[in-house]
Amino acid sequence: MVAITLPDGSVRRYDGAITGEKLAVDIGPGLAKAALAIKIGGVMKDLTLPINTDSTVAIVTKKDPDALELLRHDAAHVMAEAVQELFPKTQVTIGPSIENGFYYDFARSEPFSPDDLAKIEAKMREIVDRDEKIVREEWPRHEAIKYFKGIGEDYKAEIIQDLPESEPITVYKQGKWLDLCRGPHLPSTGKLGKAFKLMKLAGAYWRGDSKNAMLQRIYGTAWTDEKQLKDYLTMLEEAEKRDHRRLGKEMDLFHLQEEAQGAVFWHPKGWTVYRSLQMYMRKRLDAAGYVEVNTPMLVDRVLWERSGHWENYRQNMFIAESEERFLAVKPMNCPCHVQIYNQGIKSYRDLPLRMAEFGSCHRNEASGALHGLMRVRAFVQDDAHIFCTEDQIKSETKGFIDLLRTVYADLGFNDVRVLFSDRPPVRAGDDTIWDKAEGALRDATSAAGLETKLNSGDGAFYGPKLDFILRDAIGREWQCGTFQVDFVLPERLGAEYVGEDGAKHRPVMLHRAILGSMERFMGVLIENYAGKFPMWLAPLQVVVATITSDANAYAQDVAKTLQKAGLRVETDLRNEKINYKVREHSLAKVPIIAVVGMKEAEGRSVALRRLGGNSQEILALAEATDRLTVECAMPG
Repeated sequence: MVAITLPDGSVRRYDGAITGEKLAVDIGPGLAKAALAIKIGGVMKDLTLPINTDSTVAIVTKKDPDALELLRHDAAHVMAEAVQELFPKTQVTIGPSIENGFYYDFARSEPFSPDDLAKIEAKMREIVDRDEKIVREEWPRHEAIKYFKGIGEDYKAEIIQDLPESEPITVYKQGKWLDLCRGPHLPSTGKLGKAFKLMKLAGAYWRGDSKNAMLQRIYGTAWTDEKQLKDYLTMLEEAEKRDHRRLGKEMDLFHLQEEAQGAVFWHPKGWTVYRSLQMYMRKRLDAAGYVEVNTPMLVDRVLWERSGHWENYRQNMFIAESEERFLAVKPMNCPCHVQIYNQGIKSYRDLPLRMAEFGSCHRNEASGALHGLMRVRAFVQDDAHIFCTEDQIKSETKGFIDLLRTVYADLGFNDVRVLFSDRPPVRAGDDTIWDKAEGALRDATSAAGLETKLNSGDGAFYGPKLDFILRDAIGREWQCGTFQVDFVLPERLGAEYVGEDGAKHRPVMLHRAILGSMERFMGVLIENYAGKFPMWLAPLQVVVATITSDANAYAQDVAKTLQKAGLRVETDLRNEKINYKVREHSLAKVPIIAVVGMKEAEGRSVALRRLGGNSQEILALAEATDRLTVECAMPG
């Protein structure tokens, strides 16, 4: 007798083994038609898999979030089948599902063209219409190697040779086509549907090693229905319009160049936004009781060895040599902050000590991973470390979470989710320390009323962490803020305080950032606002534009008045039509255009035009100055 427990808690009993297909039929014909796979104890399996022991089972349909990964994996297989039907001598290598889609790497002497993508996509739709049954088979290892070598699939044969001896060799057939794969898969190609699209071509080294052969990668996206596909493609179009690299050039904010890979050249307008953001953060940190420090860029390897970074992070560090000493360009600020903490004797009365730094850091990211402002080598962190007692962890965690939430709200981000990352496989400190750190962070987040999702094994090497992920205006997610509980580094670097009992104790070190990398957050801001910054952040807040040259003197007077009030102002006195000036400054995303002619000069007034609006508002200069001063004020 096999007992099957369903998600609603009901139990069905069968005389012997039962497949997911038969279970779905037994529950109802509607479910049988919609079934794509099953989950046994939370693990996705094929519908045809026999269940021969008591199990908790769920039938997976397109309504389940887990279905997307399954659909995308099958889309990769259908694409590979289509490629080999159209281009028979092509070898297939690896084809996984990825975020928002899938890809497959192909070995082929001729390069694919964009026109080929349309042909492949059409063939995929044909394969879906054929509704080919997908069948799982287990093969003996030697037979699988012999088969794939025999049909010229050397890459597949190599994969099989490298698999552990204990791992079964599974092959999935769909029609006459087959592929090596662990699965699971849909019951047939028809279940995939047609909510997919091939997106682009790229190059990829076999197994990611530049010493190996270059393969051709085809990327695609797949969704559960046409609406989701359309929404995604619309989002991509909007994302392209918002691309920070394009807007950075159009708005004259920054540039990047080969001679300084991964480092940003900030132009005056971009640096104005950057400084405004820093000034805002300093204001918030001052109000929250932080002290600001600054630490050296180059630090001897001895400190990094003591902290554990040399052992665990060396591959990401830039190294300099001077007078037979090895120095590291700091990739992070934490060991240096402990050095400041260690100057002089600290008492429990000095804690918590909140130490902040806009620290300039460098990390040796691979050149292929660099991406505009989003992935750089040289960056500044809005970094801080809180030295506290164990009893203060809860209150300091809550204080940080409150600060982070209000900062994000001020910057236009109200949709934030949080990941809790526990101990990674490679880490410093024993399990006792990690048990204490993870327990303290869980208790603190619970006390702060913070909902988290477990991100198992992704903690920092010295402690568990929270990652704060915000959602932008078009639904994309960005990991920015972080908070980490560290019992390890204070021990390794000898941080102490004198407790109320007169004895020496180790402080706890809370690592925290809200924006994370300033450079990356600038990229996020540019794309979130599509360059149309809030008034207080806009690099240029007001342009005073003249209708005729007779109003030039008054325009300069208006600009000076607004500048004295603290606004960022320029004049446009060019001999051009006012509509041309308005259009040009609108494209440059200037929030306010103050139009003046002789009528405004005589009445000491301005005609205000707002970005995105078609009307204008006539105000006395004094009233306009007061109103704009309020509108351009920094939050808080």
